[in-house]
Amino acid sequence: MRAALPLRLALPALEPFLAENVAKEVRKDALVIRRASEAPGPDAARQLLAAARDIDREFLARIGGFPVRLEIPYDRIEPLRLRRIELGLDTARRILEAWRHGRRLRETFTAGEFEQRLFDMLQLYAEETQALSHSVRLPAMLEPVRERVAQRLREAMTRAARALARAAPAAGQSG
Repeated sequence: MRAALPLRLALPALEPFLAENVAKEVRKDALVIRRASEAPGPDAARQLLAAARDIDREFLARIGGFPVRLEIPYDRIEPLRLRRIELGLDTARRILEAWRHGRRLRETFTAGEFEQRLFDMLQLYAEETQALSHSVRLPAMLEPVRERVAQRLREAMTRAARALARAAPAAGQSG
């Protein structure tokens, strides 16, 4: 409980930063889906990786006034990000192709394949988040709990990934 107290006290100051971060990730995912709809070429994932860097730069410029400092360790996260983009691009392409031909999601993937892809993408995102956590500089009162918070965040993301992957078959039943 003591470890959570500094985080609870700082959360109001961090919420706008967290909202900006979520918006940044949504923009990246939207680019992947949009590119999947355009019959992506062989270099699409690398182009999306470069676009993700541009979105990161815009994000870093906007968060200058927040009590959080971040230096993105691209050498550590880009291999994870590239795998996630490739998997997301292929998954979105297959879903969109099926939708265009009136096929259901469950007809597009083998049994358990969509769930595994969803889990893998979310797990890669959790790994990326973990790698980024080492480069986050928080206000002094939060610095001692940074690693514990990062580990708990990764565990929560992994639990959410498993829950979403388990729920995916039920969602596919309706359409």
